[in-house]
Amino acid sequence: MLVNSAYKFIGNRLSPAGTRARLSILIYHRVLAETDPIFPNEVTAQQFDAQMARLKLVFNVLPLHEAVTRLNAGTLPARSVCITFDDGYADNLTLATPILKKHGLHATFFIATAYLNGGRMFNDTVIEAIRHSSSDGIDLSALGLGRHDVDNPQAKRDAINKILPKVKYLPLDQREDKVAELARMVSDIPLANDLMMTTEQLKALHAAGMGIGGHTSRHPILATLDDSALHQEIAEGKEFLETTLGEKIALFAYPNGKPDTDYLPWQVSIVRELGFDAAVSTQRGVSTQTSDLFQLPRFTPWHLNPSRYVPALLDNLRRCA
Repeated sequence: MLVNSAYKFIGNRLSPAGTRARLSILIYHRVLAETDPIFPNEVTAQQFDAQMARLKLVFNVLPLHEAVTRLNAGTLPARSVCITFDDGYADNLTLATPILKKHGLHATFFIATAYLNGGRMFNDTVIEAIRHSSSDGIDLSALGLGRHDVDNPQAKRDAINKILPKVKYLPLDQREDKVAELARMVSDIPLANDLMMTTEQLKALHAAGMGIGGHTSRHPILATLDDSALHQEIAEGKEFLETTLGEKIALFAYPNGKPDTDYLPWQVSIVRELGFDAAVSTQRGVSTQTSDLFQLPRFTPWHLNPSRYVPALLDNLRRCA
């Protein structure tokens, strides 16, 4: 209790109520049932539960749209924070949402709509293919992706981390073709097709009171697209969500999300023109009343040790956009 009081005192100094408030926006992707041997730092349901318990003891957790509105108006409470998830994984509904509801917390989920209903994101095709490789090594030289040892979880993680940056920034169709060929070369079993939500699960997430935001259709790197393709990707995702859920989609998350690398300054205006009220990046930091509402930073809480979770968020409060 004394520790939480101290955290609140520090939080009040760094993020007071009103016009001097600083808004923290947290970013997650998945919540796993158990530890992944290849990616042991991915948060599990038990760890997420512990994080949410500590978060609500120190911070004021708000829905993102409400927080953005109050940030702009200068009426945020002290120590304000929002929770967001990217991409649309099924475990967002099955594992994360029950924990959020248990603690009375709200989150906003940004959905890449093309991968619903049995689709699989390019990174997951790479991950799952290498996960299920039965060889000690793989030769992807024909794809320009090199040779890799994959005889243990650490080696598989190293291989994945070397391959993904090489395919991430390829043109969309080329990216999909290359990872499909990689999967054919590496694994001889069908890869998981239930990682992402179905449309019915998306509706259930919405019915549970959670926020839904746009994240394009196929999760491209926006900086690689021309004006027409960019507009189509963002508009298609928004239209699908609005038609499915029967309400305006007001929030957007840039895929991958690094300013000047994954999206460009001129592209921000297209997001605004398409009718969103605000957008979030993956630039680390917090927002103030003077921040660009269409480039709000987010912070990934990497620390899985619950005792380090709140201190990491307090440290991030020192970083203003």
